[in-house]
Amino acid sequence: MGFPSARQELRTAFRRIEAELPPRFAKAMRWLRHRDSRLIRIPAGLGLIIGGVFSFLPILGVWMLPLGLMLLAADIPFLQRPMARFATWCLGLIERFRRRRSG
Repeated sequence: MGFPSARQELRTAFRRIEAELPPRFAKAMRWLRHRDSRLIRIPAGLGLIIGGVFSFLPILGVWMLPLGLMLLAADIPFLQRPMARFATWCLGLIERFRRRRSG
């Protein structure tokens, strides 16, 4: 039993993110992650990255940048491990914040 592959780490990160989302958004995320959604996932990821770069405009935000990178990481192997670890780190921050709030 060795270390998980970068793709496995990314899948685990996506599953944890989906668990945090409302059901409708989690379903959309699962659909985007599916192998057959690649023709939608890549332009959506690029669009989110561009939106993140222009976060100074109304509606757009910096949150779009990591989400776009996460979507692209599903198809670009060298992004998989860093994005999985970034997502895991962010989810850890959320969990620590929740524990502090609950006392």
